[in-house]
Amino acid sequence: MITTDQSTRTRRFDRRSLLLGAAAGFGAASLGGCMATDGMSRAEAEKWYGAVDDKKFQIPAVDIGKIDPKYYRRKIAFDSKEAPGTIIVDPSKYYVYRIEGDGMATRYGANVGREGFLWSGDAYVGRKAEWPVWTPPAEMIKRQPEAAKYARGMPPGLENPLGARTLYLYQNGRYTLYTIYSTSDPETIGTNLTSGCTGLLTQDMFDLYDRTPVKTKVVVLPA
Repeated sequence: MITTDQSTRTRRFDRRSLLLGAAAGFGAASLGGCMATDGMSRAEAEKWYGAVDDKKFQIPAVDIGKIDPKYYRRKIAFDSKEAPGTIIVDPSKYYVYRIEGDGMATRYGANVGREGFLWSGDAYVGRKAEWPVWTPPAEMIKRQPEAAKYARGMPPGLENPLGARTLYLYQNGRYTLYTIYSTSDPETIGTNLTSGCTGLLTQDMFDLYDRTPVKTKVVVLPA
């Protein structure tokens, strides 16, 4: 018999096992140094990462006991030549940065690609979506036949691997198959989990998504 806790863990495992497929790696980039200038108390974290009623679905509160506090969202001093608004993904440190200007950035904890699926280079946000349909790439279906049942698309919802918000990464007018997506699984932050995509806690993704227009530059650093 599967208990409620076991059932929840099984659903989360299934969802994590269906994260997006892979493409070739591209180029290299460079990152300036950064230094934390402020932290977040547990009480503040519980507020920032509380439940959210978002249109069609209720986003659950994050169990902050399952995430290292270093991955809480924070504003930091950050030395970069990139323009304000640029997104920088650093898979080696499990962080995503949004350049704010004046030597500052917003930093978010992230999950990143697992071994064999990491990539680096410049891209841009080609499109955005709220509660998107998820369709596994053909390459992924070959690797994970259990994804074949979603070949025509998985409807939006809490079990959808892309979650509530997704930024689709493009290069030269073509979708790379990589995304920055939202997750409600705090235990994935700070891990190598995906097939090349980058995941933020849903509450953090709301913040980044709302401030990121289409055509925003994205720099993915070497791991």
